[in-house]
Amino acid sequence: MIGSAWEKYRLRIRRKRFLLRAFRKSGQLQRVIRRTGQIGPSDILCFATLRNEAQRLPFFLAHHRRLGINHFLIVDNGSTDGSVAYLQSQDDVSLWRTDSSYKLSRFGMDWLTALQWKYGNGHWCLTVDADEALIYPHWEDRPLPELTAWLDARRRRSFGALMLDIYPKGLISKQPYNPGQDPVDVLGWFDADNYRRQHNVKFQSEWIQGGVRDRVFFEDCPERAPTLNKVPLVKWDRSYVYVTSTHHMLPRHLNHVFDTQVDGLPSGVLLHSKFLNTVGARSAEERVRRQHFENSDLYEDYYQRLIDDVDLWYDGSVKYAGWQQLVNLKLMSQGEWPA
Repeated sequence: MIGSAWEKYRLRIRRKRFLLRAFRKSGQLQRVIRRTGQIGPSDILCFATLRNEAQRLPFFLAHHRRLGINHFLIVDNGSTDGSVAYLQSQDDVSLWRTDSSYKLSRFGMDWLTALQWKYGNGHWCLTVDADEALIYPHWEDRPLPELTAWLDARRRRSFGALMLDIYPKGLISKQPYNPGQDPVDVLGWFDADNYRRQHNVKFQSEWIQGGVRDRVFFEDCPERAPTLNKVPLVKWDRSYVYVTSTHHMLPRHLNHVFDTQVDGLPSGVLLHSKFLNTVGARSAEERVRRQHFENSDLYEDYYQRLIDDVDLWYDGSVKYAGWQQLVNLKLMSQGEWPA
């Protein structure tokens, strides 16, 4: 009992420290264009940090608009590819810019926490990367306001998702992609059955690893494989913080988002389009910048194999066929979300 109380106290202090960090790091943000006066009291907001994502932005914005996002609040971290000009031209985007260290801002989370604190309070907020597309059961004809209303009625303040890497058949560099195209048209395959789940006692979350990156890049050290559990959709409160990307949150009850934790909960999937044909060039750049991992030296081989090009497909790869397939494979859950 004493140990549990002490852990709660430590996490409460940690949460307050993260909020203080966000206030300090907010000074690194330079406003490019702010249209936040358009935000209505019931609007659903999307928050993202990005760099050089002009190729992905047309689909990213279109997909999440279709879901029901009303306004995007985006931090650009030094793009040089036209991303800033493109985002400025979008009427539902507010944009900030910074050249400060992504790594030293807790991988962008300090910047987004500052924006969420100022603009997100009381709103359902989706926090995703530009290479992620949220889907959930019946997403094509049941937009986010229906899902969030269902969650509100059950006093659920967060919604979980598995990050699912999708990839092509054949060498990555040989698969052309056009801006605005659905990445699934190019990256139509995924790993279906090699996922590991364990309970994270500290954060009371489901810790999920596996998938193609585990199979191809981390076979000899699976404990280093990427974490795939995320809490992307949250009814925001100024006391909330993300801890590590969107994998874990404080307070800890926000991490209770899968049906393995709470019976009847639906969950979604973040289709992760990392493996477009530009990933080799981006990996070469990121290996030099060293902004994406706590210990970048451990990922030298990972970057090098992407730079050299690789075929991620194998005989067990599964062709993506829609959300119902993912429910059947237990990669997302319909729970009590009505059919």
